[in-house]
Amino acid sequence: MLNLTYEYKLIPTDAQRETFDQWLTICRKVYNLALRERKDWVNSRKCEISSCSIRQEYIIPADAPRPTFARQCKTLAEAKKSIPELKLPHSW
Repeated sequence: MLNLTYEYKLIPTDAQRETFDQWLTICRKVYNLALRERKDWVNSRKCEISSCSIRQEYIIPADAPRPTFARQCKTLAEAKKSIPELKLPHSW
């Protein structure tokens, strides 16, 4: 079986480049924030209560829900209502 593929070179204008850079910056910030939230949640549960150091460990309430993909998507949707910058990149 033979598969044909086509490549198209994108040649954006300077204005389009700035827009793409802005979108990438926003997406990077959102991704890093979500990743940090997940890592903080995991790190807050790594040690026993009797042996954790307040200066070195993350303190997140024990009843705080785990930051799953679905929860973070809902949080992002709510944040888009109050932070107009998050609406700039195209999303579904």
